[in-house]
Amino acid sequence: MDVKEYPDAELRSRPPTNTWRRRRDRLAALQSSISAQERDERQRAVRALLSQPLLSPEGSTSESFKLVQKHRDWLRPWFAHHAAWQLMLDSEAARLIKRPARLDDATRPCREPISDVPLSRRAYVILCLALASLVRADRQTTLVRLRDSIIGLVRAEPRFETAGIRVELEHQESRRDFVHAIRLLLVWRVLERKQGEEERFIKDAQADALYNVHRPVLARLLAANRPPSLVSTNVFRERLRALAEDDITATSDEARHRRLRLRLFHQLLDDPVLYYDELSEEDREYWDRQRGFILPEIEMATGLVREVRAEGVAMTDPSGTLSDYGLPEEGTDGHITLLLATFLAGRLRESPGVSVGFDTLVARTSNFIAVHYKHWRKDVREQGQDRALTRMVVERLCALRLMRQEGDLLFPLPAIGRYGLREEYVTEPIEDTLML
Repeated sequence: MDVKEYPDAELRSRPPTNTWRRRRDRLAALQSSISAQERDERQRAVRALLSQPLLSPEGSTSESFKLVQKHRDWLRPWFAHHAAWQLMLDSEAARLIKRPARLDDATRPCREPISDVPLSRRAYVILCLALASLVRADRQTTLVRLRDSIIGLVRAEPRFETAGIRVELEHQESRRDFVHAIRLLLVWRVLERKQGEEERFIKDAQADALYNVHRPVLARLLAANRPPSLVSTNVFRERLRALAEDDITATSDEARHRRLRLRLFHQLLDDPVLYYDELSEEDREYWDRQRGFILPEIEMATGLVREVRAEGVAMTDPSGTLSDYGLPEEGTDGHITLLLATFLAGRLRESPGVSVGFDTLVARTSNFIAVHYKHWRKDVREQGQDRALTRMVVERLCALRLMRQEGDLLFPLPAIGRYGLREEYVTEPIEDTLML
């Protein structure tokens, strides 16, 4: 990989920094001669880190952790060079300090490990307070001790009450949120259960459990470029931007181009759909010059396959292992999702840019239920199921960036066109004629 692979004339005219040059040359040397097996292992390691940025040497992520350990000398410079993401790795955990491409994306919430339900607002607060409490905790802690610490932190800060957030854990609903947060910490291996069972705490506020605290993992959870205490603004979106933005000052053409390149890599690695109408003029100009380098590089590292359209590009996953959601899926939910996606793709083809009302989609769902209910689960004809199913589909399609929602209006996006149906044209056979 030499400088000729970067067709940007302005970038070539200015010599790269020493760090950038060393990283580029190191990647080129590592990439020069690898076997098909090595390429496959590297792709699996990249995909594992993208889908689960915190990997443990034990449990369900142990095999991925071994791959990351094996290929760390290639993974570290690759993520640093192309995304400015740091890969922290030791015997306790592999942690990719990965930041989202879009800070306003609310379509992929943190989910409770057992039920897979999204965390409630209170559960998010409890999770953050639990982490703050564990920083000050000993090597071992108990469920009741952690509960008391969290309640103490809430009572000591009047802004929680001002915001209407109560974490007294007096009722089963609030204790269930507390247990959901604990389960996440167990999955992340911040905590290791030694005795007891947190499930009993939901019904009995005095039920206790004993945990080991893994400090090396705890110290690596925060994926921010600067400590939150150093961010002065209190505006939520501005705080997020300050925590996530890269420390690259665009004082030169090289720095400006690097910022543009990182932004495009972030988009295609974190949320692999890129719509051209969402790019600034500067982004689009850079993309037109550099996509011949960016797309092959991502395909090589991840195994994703580009799908280029006039409206943008999507990196599709043939294996389906990297996606938060998949289409189609089995069962009632998968079938109705596919049917509504096909309907919306047809509407997009007929009337590009025109919205579909949520109630219109509910009516379409009711029609599908009337046709397919014999093959779907038994409760689909119960009152309200048409709206519940429609809401589930809308959330899924928005998460996949196949649709955008603005209030009660739904806008199909170009990538949903891959689920459209086209009319099949059959021509009449031409009979052979014997010429005498």
